[in-house]
Amino acid sequence: MQKTLFVFSENHWLVPANLNFQNLFNALKPDEFTDIDASDSDHIAFEKDNGFHHHFVDLHNNPVDSAKYVKTSIREALYLIDEANFKYLAKAWQYAQFLRHHQFCGQCGARMQQVQWEMAMHCHKCHHRVYPRVSPCIIVAVRRDNKILLAQGVRHQSTGFFSTLAGFVESGESLEHAVHREIKEEVGIEVKNLEYFGSQAWPFPHSLMVGFLAEYAGGELVLEEKEILAADYFDIDALPKVPPKLSIAGRLIEETVKRIEKMHQN
Repeated sequence: MQKTLFVFSENHWLVPANLNFQNLFNALKPDEFTDIDASDSDHIAFEKDNGFHHHFVDLHNNPVDSAKYVKTSIREALYLIDEANFKYLAKAWQYAQFLRHHQFCGQCGARMQQVQWEMAMHCHKCHHRVYPRVSPCIIVAVRRDNKILLAQGVRHQSTGFFSTLAGFVESGESLEHAVHREIKEEVGIEVKNLEYFGSQAWPFPHSLMVGFLAEYAGGELVLEEKEILAADYFDIDALPKVPPKLSIAGRLIEETVKRIEKMHQN
């Protein structure tokens, strides 16, 4: 079984300068990183799949200045590798972040140790054990007749994207309740006919995006100004700049456009 190695330095994925992203795993062999200051014992196994045994090593805040490597952000990697392979990078990065942030026990303050047979950190003083955090987040495409509701969030101001609405699921609520609450809070309208669409791991830093399609049910647009800069119903032939289809937001928009086009054909 071939071993692969994902290397993280500071907040970047470190890749060989000659990396062929179309043949990703064959280019991530450990012998590509022989001058990295990490031994085999620092390599953490996290996945076995299709003849590959995937590992990662975290150099933490130790910078690597070498022309042999390129520093790539995890977001940039979204555009460089396909979704099938991005999931491995996403998992490795979330595990690395988990281990970085749980060196000490949140219950008693003692130093924690990594559990060998599962991804967890354990405190031998008070026996508190923690696992990688996954934060569910709903994301919704809302259709109103032959238009789609898109909004520009404060976080999207620099990219210029208009996207579907999204928000974290709060304690004690269902995914469906989160959909209705988030839409009401962010843009003031009601929706109906919720339909599950799909999900996507989103390692920024540890989200699971759960996608829904919905239809407009009533109300006027009233924006939550702390989160939403602008929102409107857009004709599918005059869409603003939207996220690429490699993201679940892009796929939700694509599916809504297809359904509107199908309505017109009928």
